[in-house]
Amino acid sequence: MIETFFNLDIIAAAYPIVLAGLLNTILLSLIVVPLGLFGGLLLALLASVHHPLVRWPLMAWVDFFRAFPPLVLLVLLFAGLPFAGLELGGFACVAIAFFLNTGAYYGEIFRAGIESIPHGQREAARALGLHPLQIIFLVVLPQAIARVAAPLASNSLELVKTTSIAALVALPELLRSARVAQEQTYNPTPLTAAAILFFVLLWPFARWVAKLERDMIMRQR
Repeated sequence: MIETFFNLDIIAAAYPIVLAGLLNTILLSLIVVPLGLFGGLLLALLASVHHPLVRWPLMAWVDFFRAFPPLVLLVLLFAGLPFAGLELGGFACVAIAFFLNTGAYYGEIFRAGIESIPHGQREAARALGLHPLQIIFLVVLPQAIARVAAPLASNSLELVKTTSIAALVALPELLRSARVAQEQTYNPTPLTAAAILFFVLLWPFARWVAKLERDMIMRQR
C-alpha cells in the first residue's frame, strides 16, 4: 500500500508538477469566488427593484443557471463556442461558467439576506435624509451580509472544491496536474498527494464555515 499510494520517491519526482497545479487551483479560486460573489450581489440588488420587467427576467436567469450543471456549462462554453467563431481559453471558460452558475446561487443568498432586513430600518434611514444608494450600501447590505455569512462561506467552500472540474478542459489545476504526474510515473501516488493537498487547503476553511454556522444558529435562538 505504501509503495503504491505513498511512494516518497514518486512524490519527490512529481513535486514540481503537483505544486504548479496547486498554485493554479489557488489562483483559480481567488478569481472565481470573487466573481461569483460580485455576480450574486449584482443579481440580488437588481432583484430588489420591484418591477416586473426587471424581476421576472432575473428570476428566469437565476432559475436557469441554478438548474444548469456547471460541468455541462463548461463543456458547452469550451467545445461549443468555437463553432460560433468564438474561441476562449480553458481558464476563461472556467471563470465564465462559474460566474454564471455560482452567481445565481450567491444571488439567492444575498437576496434572502436583504429581504430579512425589516422595512422599518429603510424608513428610518430615509427619514434621516439618506438617499436610496446610501440606504442599500450603508444600512441594508452590512446587516444582510452578516446574516448570510455562513451560507456564503459554505457555498464558497463548495466552489473551491468544484474547481477540479477544470481538469476536463485540460486546465492544469491540482487534479489535472496530479493526473499528468500519475501518467508519467505509472503510480497513483500523485493522486494521493493531490487529495491530501486539497484536505490541507480546505480543512481550516471548513472549520471556519462550521463556526459561522454554529454562531448563526446561536443568534437565531
